[in-house]
Amino acid sequence: MEVYHTDMQSDSCDPGRPAAHPGIFPTREPGKSALQPAERSVDFPVSVVLPAGGTGERTGLQTPKQFCSFLGRPLISYTIQAFERVSWIQSIAVVVAKENMELMTDIVQRFQHRKVRAVPGGSTRHRSICNGVLALGEEEEEEEEEEEEVRPAAGRPKVVIIHDAVRPFVDEDFLSLIATAAMEHGAAGAIRPLVSTVIATTSEGFLDHSLERAKYRASEMPQGFTYDVIYQAYQRCSESDFEFGTECLHLALQYCGTKAKLIQGPPTLWKVTYKRDLAAAESIIKDALSRSACVITGGSARAATLADALQKAVGALGTELDVIPDLMGENARCLLKEWNFIQLSVNRSFLSDVEAMLTGLEAANRALLHPLVVIWVHLSDSDEQSVSGRAAEPAAIMDLASAAKLRNILLYGIQLHQSKDTECWERSVSRVAEITSALIRERSPALVGQLLQA
Repeated sequence: MEVYHTDMQSDSCDPGRPAAHPGIFPTREPGKSALQPAERSVDFPVSVVLPAGGTGERTGLQTPKQFCSFLGRPLISYTIQAFERVSWIQSIAVVVAKENMELMTDIVQRFQHRKVRAVPGGSTRHRSICNGVLALGEEEEEEEEEEEEVRPAAGRPKVVIIHDAVRPFVDEDFLSLIATAAMEHGAAGAIRPLVSTVIATTSEGFLDHSLERAKYRASEMPQGFTYDVIYQAYQRCSESDFEFGTECLHLALQYCGTKAKLIQGPPTLWKVTYKRDLAAAESIIKDALSRSACVITGGSARAATLADALQKAVGALGTELDVIPDLMGENARCLLKEWNFIQLSVNRSFLSDVEAMLTGLEAANRALLHPLVVIWVHLSDSDEQSVSGRAAEPAAIMDLASAAKLRNILLYGIQLHQSKDTECWERSVSRVAEITSALIRERSPALVGQLLQA
């Protein structure tokens, strides 16, 4: 973290504010920014360099943190997704240690990242970033040599955004601010208010002086540069810069005379540094995935009544439910926008509806990046007599769940008995709401295929 002197005021952004929605999940209509209205669109070529060659020593783990997995995906894949979903970003150079090139290539293929190329890193951060910048400049030559390219045609970008591979929660609106400011000023970077006072010490370990915190800011990522500025900065910088330097904005200033425009960023720009940060990142992603769910009633009036009750109860627990009769016609769009589905069945066991939903989700390829949750709620009369097929339900749902889990779809079952006693019924509905919210929130593999009793 670099510290900059600036005249900007810091009270517009509270450093203690909890992290907001992660940028990997669109949370508002396109073009509407949480920071400020998007007055200018990005209409010039932009590419990204993601340095990912760190060893992750501070996490205390054997696996470098960028390759640590949660919810079935490595951290770096979440960061890549945050950039790939931005339509105006044309290519992403992920710079990794040479020994991790095969691993990175496997991640790109497994999660079908379309804009990415893996680039061998150097011995230091600046050497690795420089390799990424040079690789972006080579794309134009490669494009001429190969007429049929798997990746989209790129060419040398006008602007290069540099971002840490272990900062997965970058927002598209803020990327737009950085890109346009870099295009206008030659360089731009994110800053955040200092949360602690910065002091200087003597060689004997005593206080020498402290900085006035209100006048300084912490330098963060992302940073943006015109290609020519960052390219020339690396061409002109010294071996000492390559070996010991960490701040790209400083290189642009020192070797190109380019003063970066500093833009105060949101609190979501934090970096996964320690082991506890991995748990925090997983929690944020789970929270984003659990904000809404789609309830399918099958057109049954009793199921619709149950859905209305669940809508209120589950909504009070933080998950908004959208109730639809089926997944036909326009309702099929839910398969493309939701991460959680609740199929209601009354009396008869409509596992065929669940099977159809699983087929639709597989066709939509929705579970590639995040695990989907499908909850089958079976409503039966309390005095309903057992029938020969009823005992087969737990085995049937377990078989379905086992097959679905291979496709990253988590299938759960809940058995709910209809009661004529109003108080008893309300307790049962509350119980179903609690179970449903917990399953959506935790996405627990241990309960997959279980038929839980409400």
